[in-house]
Order: sequence, then structure tokens, then C-alpha cells
Amino acid sequence: MTDSEFEYDISVVIPLLNEEESLPELAAWIDKVMIANKYKYQIVFVDDGSKDKSWQVLQNLVKDNPAITAIKFRRNYGKSAALNTAFQVVTGEVIITMDADLQDSPDEIPALYNLIVKDNYDLISGWKEKRYDPLSKTIPTKLFNWATRKLSGIELNDFNCGLKAYKNSVVKSIEVYGEMHRYIPVLAKWSGFTRIGEKVVQHQARKYGVSKFGWERFVNGFLDLLSITF
Repeated sequence: MTDSEFEYDISVVIPLLNEEESLPELAAWIDKVMIANKYKYQIVFVDDGSKDKSWQVLQNLVKDNPAITAIKFRRNYGKSAALNTAFQVVTGEVIITMDADLQDSPDEIPALYNLIVKDNYDLISGWKEKRYDPLSKTIPTKLFNWATRKLSGIELNDFNCGLKAYKNSVVKSIEVYGEMHRYIPVLAKWSGFTRIGEKVVQHQARKYGVSKFGWERFVNGFLDLLSITF
């Protein structure tokens, strides 16, 4: 695909699980940023088997904004499956991934976009240098990041940050499965995309709901890393 063939400047991909309260605010915030910067954009929400009213909320958002697409899984397949499905349908020049819980700020989008388009990075990973998560999440994350740096040779501080930016060609060249969403920079590097950078991004305290993170996902993710490494 050449630049002129991209349907959108930016495709925003948002996996979600039981985030009914945050979705209208997040969609409005993204729309505001896109309009202010005159981007042609699409938002792809992937409902990963929510049990609350997330899907009903998404259907209403789709009716109100033609830039929004929503995909629903019948059950919870995990974040990697949600990202992989969305990556197959996005048509933007730059792909931005973010979480649905409002802890990632859409105000970061223009700077991430410029790092891909103007500075020619293949992938930019967000770094939440100052976090508002409980110790039950920050301690496993620090261990995970240390182990991933050692095994992959990629010097990123925060592999697990959901806020990332990619060239379209990157997401079209990788397959994300299991808990591999945590290792997308590793998958990208092994697919030949070596211009991988990092940007400090704002981390906001959770406004609604509860974290979906658990120790078992960290353990499963580390086993995935070991399997693809060795």
C-alpha cells in the first residue's frame, strides 16, 4: 500500500471488556482530537465478550458516528485476539491502539502520529513513567518489562502499555495470539521492523470499573515469550 491508497490517516483500535461507562466519553474525546487536527479517521472497537451493556453502548455510538466500527466476540477470547481481528480490518496509514478504560489519553494521538509519519518510526510504544495502578499490577509489570528486555534485546521501559502507534505495514505483517499483545514490539522486530521507539505518555487514574489484570495473565504471557524465543 502506498500513502495515497490509505483510506484514513489514523485507525484507532480499542479492545474492551465490560467498559460500558467509559465508552461514550472515550469516543467523544477521540472525535474531538481528530476534528481539532483535521485527521481522517476510523475507530474500531472490539468487544471481547462483555457481560455488561458495552455492546448496546457501542451500537448507539456506531449510529451517532459513521467513523466508528464495532466488532463483538461471543465470548472472552483475550486482548490478543481482539487486536489481531482489528488489525485485519483497519485501513489507516497509522494504527493507534489504546485501552478502553480512559487511562490512555487520546490527546497523545497527534504526537504519536507524527513520530510514525514524520520521523519514520515503525512502532512507538507508550511509556507510562508515572503510574496510578495498585502494587498488584505495577510489581508484575516491572518484572515483565525487565525479563522482556533481557530476552528480546529491545530497550523499552514499558512493553505492556496499551497505547502504541504503528505503521500500517507492521500490523499487517504480524499475528497476535495468546498473551502476545504484550510482546508486539518483539514480533515487529522479528518481522524486520527495527525502528522501534518509545514516548512518555500520560497515565490517568481509572475512572470507572475495575482492572482486568491478573497474575495468571502475566505468567501465561511470560510462557508465550519463552516459547517464541526458544
